[in-house]
Amino acid sequence: MTDDVPGEPVPGTGSPGTGVLADGAPLPVGSLLRRIRRTADLSQRELAGALGVAASTVAQVETGARDLPAGVLARAATLAGLRLGLLDASGREVPGMTPDAVRDGRGRLFPAHLDVRHGDEGWWHGEERYSRTPPWYTFDRGRRLRDRFRAATGTPADHQLPRPGDSLDDRARARRRAAVARQRERERERRVLRGTEQRSLGLPVLTCSCPAACDELLFGDAALSAEGRAVPHVVDCRCRCDIA
Repeated sequence: MTDDVPGEPVPGTGSPGTGVLADGAPLPVGSLLRRIRRTADLSQRELAGALGVAASTVAQVETGARDLPAGVLARAATLAGLRLGLLDASGREVPGMTPDAVRDGRGRLFPAHLDVRHGDEGWWHGEERYSRTPPWYTFDRGRRLRDRFRAATGTPADHQLPRPGDSLDDRARARRRAAVARQRERERERRVLRGTEQRSLGLPVLTCSCPAACDELLFGDAALSAEGRAVPHVVDCRCRCDIA
């Protein structure tokens, strides 16, 4: 029996380099191992010695009598200047999932088949969740929740990477800032409309020169004192208007 010639079709397979049989099935591991030996110019004994396995193991793999762990096959491929990869139906290489994705409180990666999101986005814990501190990140416990989440947000290609501002406190502050900004914009629009109406009626136009800290009192989530509720302005506010 002779080895294959690199670049030529292997009998019974598809086109050269496709790594699939004519019916679309992947090549047997033995055929791949023979290709590796052919490319690296190694005998079965030489390859076995380089991999630290018995020569009989290589022979049995090539005849289809046994399988070979993917890690050993990957090490064999590097000897020939090759590497293993995942290909989709069109032959495009698909990368593995990133090892740098967010992790749980014990440093473990989340289940690959489920989707990860921030702990303040629909935490799935039981009724006791109200008495427990939400985690920074959580995941959909079942496929029904996952499918609902994907329908609303799209299917992510990978689990998310940790980023600055991911803590629940940072996210809460960001939501408060966004809410204050939206409220300020709504108030600005109201003031513009009010001024337009007053000018059309020949009335004096009242304006507000309150600092941004007054808006924080009005629209923030901190509890106000009795004085703050009566006069929602900071001490150094010179405007002290009641139109905001």
